[in-house]
Amino acid sequence: MAEIRVSRLEQGQTKFKTVPIAVTPEGFWCCPSPTVFHKTIKTQQNPILSKPKSSLPTQTTLVEKKQTPVTTEKKPSSNSTSSRTDSLTPEQRTHSSDEPVVNPPLTNEKQPRSKPENAPPRKVSIEFGEAKTSDLKVILLGKQGLAVKLSVHRSVLVENSDFFARKISGQQPIFPCLEIDNCEDVEIYVETIGLMYCKELKQRLIKQSVSRVLRILKAGEQLGFTRCVQSCLEYLEAVPWVGEDEEDKVVSLVSHLEGEGIKVKPVLKRVSPDISSNPPNDTFSHILELVLKSKDEKARREMKSIVLKLLRENNNNNNLPSTSSTSSDSCSETIYSSCRISLDSLLSFFRQADQEVEKIKLLEKPIALEADNLLWLLDILLDRQAADEFAVIWVSQQELASIHKKLPVVSRRHISVITARLFVGIGRGEILPNKETRYLLIKIWLEALIEDYRWLQHGCGPFDRKVVEEGIGRTILTLPLEDQRSVLISWLGSFLRAGDDCPNLRGAFEVWWRRTFVRPFVLALTPLSCEKTCTTDILKLGKLQKLPKLRLNYKNSPTYS
Repeated sequence: MAEIRVSRLEQGQTKFKTVPIAVTPEGFWCCPSPTVFHKTIKTQQNPILSKPKSSLPTQTTLVEKKQTPVTTEKKPSSNSTSSRTDSLTPEQRTHSSDEPVVNPPLTNEKQPRSKPENAPPRKVSIEFGEAKTSDLKVILLGKQGLAVKLSVHRSVLVENSDFFARKISGQQPIFPCLEIDNCEDVEIYVETIGLMYCKELKQRLIKQSVSRVLRILKAGEQLGFTRCVQSCLEYLEAVPWVGEDEEDKVVSLVSHLEGEGIKVKPVLKRVSPDISSNPPNDTFSHILELVLKSKDEKARREMKSIVLKLLRENNNNNNLPSTSSTSSDSCSETIYSSCRISLDSLLSFFRQADQEVEKIKLLEKPIALEADNLLWLLDILLDRQAADEFAVIWVSQQELASIHKKLPVVSRRHISVITARLFVGIGRGEILPNKETRYLLIKIWLEALIEDYRWLQHGCGPFDRKVVEEGIGRTILTLPLEDQRSVLISWLGSFLRAGDDCPNLRGAFEVWWRRTFVRPFVLALTPLSCEKTCTTDILKLGKLQKLPKLRLNYKNSPTYS
C-alpha cells in the first residue's frame, strides 16, 4: 500500500480544478466517468490545447509533501494578505482552503519570470466531491505529477475501509487531510472510494470491463474495502472471460486474495474441478466412449480432431499436472482399454463376414468405423510416446490377419491403413518395439498391406505414398541383415509383378545392397560367395533372365537409419 501521511491543506498550497461529476442522494460524487477523468488530465497536461477563459494570469502551485518556507521577497499587498491568514484559527484556515483560489488583481508592475530550467515540474490537479458537506480531505499523489483531492466523509471511509479506519482513528484534528503518496492507479482509487457511498455495488460494476473490475478489486483489497471485494468477485464469477490472457489475470489476482468473509472459491471453481467427485481419468474415459460410439460421422470426425489437438497441446506443456507419470500411465491404460474393445468388435465383424458372405456389404461401414477408431487411438498413443504396446497387440492378431486374406479388398482395406501407420511410426522412431515385434509385423501384415496398396492410394482418403514407403523401408532395415535379405527379395518379386500398385522400396533395397556387397561389416562369407548366393536368389524371381546392372551412388541415395 502507498505511504499515507496526515497534513493540513493550507490556502494557496495547490489549486485544484473541480470536475463535473455524478452526485448521489447523499450529496456526494460517485464513480466519476473515466472519459471525464482522462479528458481533464489531458487538458491540464496540454494547456495550449485548452482555450483561456480570461486574460488574467493563472496561479498554479504544487502539492508538496513537506511545507517549504518562501524565501522570495513579497510586496506589501501580499504581506497584508498573509497577515490576515495568520490571524485565523486552524479551523478557519482549513475552511478557507475549501474555497476556490481567487486570482490576484492585475497590477502595473511586472512579476519576474522564473527561468524554465528552475521551474518546478507541473502537477495536474483535480478535485472530486462536495467540499461544503465533507469533513475530510484525501489527496492522492500519483505518478507523472498527478494530484487528486477528494472531499469525503470520515464516517463513510471508517465504516467501509479498514485501511482508512486505522489511519483516521488516531487523528484528532477536526478537518484533517490524509495524503497518500505514490499511488499506482489514482483513477481506480478515486472510483473505489466513490463506491463506498453506493449501496448496490454490483449494479455499478455491470457495465465495466473485466480488466477494470480487476483494478477495482485490487484497490479494494488494498484499502480493506471488503464489500467492494466481494461484489467484484460476484461480478467475475458471473461475467464471461475472453481469452486465456484475461482468464490468467483473473485467476492470478483472485487466488492471492486473503481475508475474512472473502469467498474466492465460486470464481476459482470455473477453472479448478472437483477432483473428489469427478476424477480426471473417469472424465477422459467417458469422453473417449462418447466419441468412439458416435453415430454422426461428421460430428465424430470433428470431435476426434479436437480431442487429438487438445491432447497434443497437453503433451507439449510439461508444466501441466496431467503430464505426471501417474496421470500419464492412467490415461494410457484408458486408451488401451478402448483399443481392446475396438479390436474385439473388429474381429467379431470379420468373423461374421467370413461366415456369412451375404452380409459383407452390410458390415463394410462398421468395419471402417472400428478401423478408424483404432487409427485415432493409435495417433493419441503415438503423441504420448506410448504406442509400443499397441504394436505388440497388433502383431498378436493372427486370426484377424488370416480372415483378412479371405475378404474383398473393399471391405478390408481400412485394416492396412493401421499397419501403414505403425510402419511410419517405427520409421520415424515414434515407436520402439523389440526385434521380434518388428519382424512379426512385417511377416504377418506386410503382405496384406502390399495386396491392398492399390486401394490405399485411391480409396482411403489422404494417403502419402512417399511417407508410407519410407516407413516400411526403414522398418525393414532395422532387422538383422539376413532378415532384410529375405523380406526384400520377397518384395522384389511383388514389385516386378505389380509395379506402381506395390510399395516402392527402392531406397531400402539400395541400402541393403550396399550393406551386403559394397561395405559389409561382418565377413562371415567372402564377398564373392555372398554375391553369388544373393544373385542366384534374385535371378530365380519370375522370368528374369538377367539382372540389370545397378549404378549406385552412395552419396546421393536416400539416408536410412
